[in-house]
Amino acid sequence: QSKTYSRLPTRLAACQRIHFLQRFGPLFPGFWCDPALHCEKCPCSSTPSQKEKPLARPSIMLRIVALLSAAAAAAASAPDELTEVAAVEAFEQDEPCEGDSETCDLSLRQLRGEKLRLQRHKEATKSEEVSKQADVLNDIAGADSSYWHGSCHAYGCHHTYHPHFRCQCNPGCEKHRNCCSDYAEKCTVKSVSDHTAGGGSTVAYTVTGTCKDYGCHHEFKRYLACQCNHECVWHKNCCHDYDSLCHANHTSETQLPGKAAEAPAPAVPAASKGSEKSGSGSSVIGVLGHPSPTKQYPEHDGFTLFLVEEFDEPIDLDNDPFWTWSDGGLAEGQTRFVKEQVKFEDGKMKLEVKPNPGIPVQMCSRAMSGELFEMPLVSGELRSRHNWFRYGRYEVSLKTPSIKPSDVHANGNYIATMFAYRDANFHHWREIDFEITGDTAHSVTTNMLYADYRLNWSPKIQHSLHLSINGNTREEFHTYAFEWLPDRVTWFIDGRKVREIKKGRLPIPNMSGKVMMNLWIFGPKAYFGGRQIHNNEYPFHSEYDWFRFYKWNGDSEYPCAGLSTDCLSHEDTFLSGNNPCDGQDQKGYKEGKEVCQPTCNK
Repeated sequence: QSKTYSRLPTRLAACQRIHFLQRFGPLFPGFWCDPALHCEKCPCSSTPSQKEKPLARPSIMLRIVALLSAAAAAAASAPDELTEVAAVEAFEQDEPCEGDSETCDLSLRQLRGEKLRLQRHKEATKSEEVSKQADVLNDIAGADSSYWHGSCHAYGCHHTYHPHFRCQCNPGCEKHRNCCSDYAEKCTVKSVSDHTAGGGSTVAYTVTGTCKDYGCHHEFKRYLACQCNHECVWHKNCCHDYDSLCHANHTSETQLPGKAAEAPAPAVPAASKGSEKSGSGSSVIGVLGHPSPTKQYPEHDGFTLFLVEEFDEPIDLDNDPFWTWSDGGLAEGQTRFVKEQVKFEDGKMKLEVKPNPGIPVQMCSRAMSGELFEMPLVSGELRSRHNWFRYGRYEVSLKTPSIKPSDVHANGNYIATMFAYRDANFHHWREIDFEITGDTAHSVTTNMLYADYRLNWSPKIQHSLHLSINGNTREEFHTYAFEWLPDRVTWFIDGRKVREIKKGRLPIPNMSGKVMMNLWIFGPKAYFGGRQIHNNEYPFHSEYDWFRFYKWNGDSEYPCAGLSTDCLSHEDTFLSGNNPCDGQDQKGYKEGKEVCQPTCNK
């Protein structure tokens, strides 16, 4: 404030015609008569020594407390507020201010303050008039009077907070005490059966509304009070009659792959047309990859076995027509992928993570189409060479690492995976995966991601569900599978369905991708993969017994026949390199800049 305004309390006290100062001025003698405020005469005391020896100033808090106490006392005993006419008369009487003009030239300032008080009084009075008018309108509106104050009848029942509502209609409003008056009537909580991954039944919350009235749907309907689509069991917002009216219908529709067999003739590798099993079932003719000649492979209705890897023999990752290695690494992790950490031993593929023993690593990563910072650990990633794969059934037999030798119960940090992934992700990010993590021996996360032209991960682009499975993921092999179809994705563990999603908040991915398997460690703060990262004792490894891909019979585009590149578009091959030695064209721009080019050092 300016010096003039800092002197205002002294000036006001000098004239003593405003009843506020008459009442409260004596509370602060040291304040009013402080020489720093240029007090010419002390209005609070006739003792001239007060100017020479001013009292110590009370603290700000003490002043505030004293002021509030006096204000309360004054409010109890003060007469009614001055009317505007009385105030004007008081100001006129106050014009011939007594005393020295330097001390008492306060009329304009007094008038300004009193006008402000009167203005606020008018606003309060006007607010009361508006309130009375609203009451009249409410009386006229009759049964719809709740419109003026908000109601669940008007807003509908919801599961989340809506900041623009005057009151709330979600289960949390009772805790926060901001429910609309008709919440209990309109949005009563009911119990329904929730089919969990474990096959059990738990209480799910939903609000009023019925599938009998809404009908059964395949997609989320945001304007409904509760949902009648298959995904509602995961989001716990089904109508109470969903099980009886819609669940059976949606369950029967999971036979879509079977129906797909009636679709137009599927595109299959030329060598696999007319594929058949030998008389004893010991071999599969025309299946790509490295199938076992002694195995009888299971069949799945609506799908055709297309690619198998048994890992019985080492794969030449530089020259194999289907598989190669990655030189990438996740920015949120501390693991760089190198070829040396993809090992084939005892009929298994082993991905081993450990501190880098001196393996040369280039800053430029072809798999990431950019430069990566130095990372302390190295591990391995197996991936298909191209974005060949789309709709179908993906299966893998996997055992996750023991972070301490011979201790399958010790928890640490790791992420062991199998997934379909659109490369390059910053162009079109499409991903469906399993992530088995080190936080417990039973922890599995399933994900679906969908985004365009996005460099970094965000919860908005991901549809995730964390599961806890029977058995120990580190002690024995488990089979992880997902079926990717145009209208849904379904996950299975050991042959049991654990999750299914359809188009909702995110679309179902519709672009081809690569098959990838890797093992990596999160950054030092271990936000994902297990908080007990300090327990990790390197080296340790994950084991893959086999991988299988069954092509959906309804897809006439992917994969290319014989896993050639004939069916791949420019979009499919855009910046989709894997490592410096894969021989693939890696020309293009990322964020307007030409990507770096690592050198091949075989």
